[in-house]
Amino acid sequence: MNFLSCIEAKRTGDALSPKQVRAVIAEYTAGNIADYQMSAFLMAICCRGMNPDEITALTLAMRDSGKVLKFPEDDRPIVDKHSTGGVGDKVSIALAPLLACLGFRVPMISGHGLGITGGTLDKLESIPGFTTQLTNEQIVSQVQRIGVALGGQTSEIAPADKALYALRDVTGTVTSIPLITASILSKKLAENIDALVMDVKFGKAAFMKDQEQAHGLAQSIVQLASECGVRTSALLTRMDTPLGRTAGNWLEVKEAVACLDCRGPEDLEELVSTCAAELLIQSGKSSNKTEAKQLAQEEMVSGRPRKKFDELLAAQGADIQSFNDKMTQDITAPVVREFTTSAEGFITTCDAQLVGQIVRDLGGGRLIKDSVIQPDVGIDLLIKPGEVFGRGSILARVHSMNEENADSACNRLSSAFEHADEPLPQPQLILQVI
Repeated sequence: MNFLSCIEAKRTGDALSPKQVRAVIAEYTAGNIADYQMSAFLMAICCRGMNPDEITALTLAMRDSGKVLKFPEDDRPIVDKHSTGGVGDKVSIALAPLLACLGFRVPMISGHGLGITGGTLDKLESIPGFTTQLTNEQIVSQVQRIGVALGGQTSEIAPADKALYALRDVTGTVTSIPLITASILSKKLAENIDALVMDVKFGKAAFMKDQEQAHGLAQSIVQLASECGVRTSALLTRMDTPLGRTAGNWLEVKEAVACLDCRGPEDLEELVSTCAAELLIQSGKSSNKTEAKQLAQEEMVSGRPRKKFDELLAAQGADIQSFNDKMTQDITAPVVREFTTSAEGFITTCDAQLVGQIVRDLGGGRLIKDSVIQPDVGIDLLIKPGEVFGRGSILARVHSMNEENADSACNRLSSAFEHADEPLPQPQLILQVI
């Protein structure tokens, strides 16, 4: 094919035919298009966009670059959830076993984090012995057996997406609605799911900085997924404040388990139950949101999702004794430092972007793809906007590998919080459902 003409067409804003889009993905996956040319093509898309037919063709071509999971006939719907990423977002870890207990099959394929955006796989890999490397056959077998699997993208699932994402990450072309839509849905469609709930975040610590951008992305994903036969809804949620009271891989696992024990922070429990409710409605298991949310909350209170999480740990090789021992330890990092204040009043701001940057620099995130993650570092006991505090109150606690990093983190945390003498109205976590 003449790929140069495709680059030139997108550069000038012209549309490609579905046949051309499919040919581009096939040729790139086969190694017949150089990265420098594909980089130019991606930048042209980022600047000029794509029309709906092009996005559909791109998504399906990326899906079809690999294999689609094949599940036996079963009364349990196949569902998944995807988040566009944020700080402290451990929803998937608590949601997946809950969904399995609600009668769903959940082949949840997640990713690693980059920069300040935490990845579900990094969190799971902080569990002693837990493996996220599953083959397609292992995913299907485990989901059929216990209802849930939590793994990474295999070499057989949308390999074109894996190659393109690595290129987008280093060419400044990540934040493109057509490319994000195709990346997310190529993997989700390869799971062969019946229903999907999206958590599209916007704010300081999100890819989408405002609600309008988030709305555009959510509409793009919902429309295309629905056209492909996957019943889909999207939540627009704020990411100005970390979700929950922890940020950092092992600390977030502990908080997700606390949520399964009904001891989690209010915002985390709200988002978990709302995601579950959306899937209950999308799959026809519930007729309205009030009933669906009540069903999800009742199931969580039953204790079955916590037991299902233990099944998941055992199925994916976790050292259960080491996990339980680690869960009983309040501190697992070498150095822990409380960040206190001499002021008093009501918290108005807890800056998710700065908290995420601090956790990353402690070793909890990646500056480059090959960065080594320190699973036990992070921040917990985060005070939330709207809460009152007095002189000497703990606003956060830093978990670090050494004294120097702990000191630096505490110094930087002084800029993360703002307060007022009177409480201010707090914005809703979930702004809209599409």
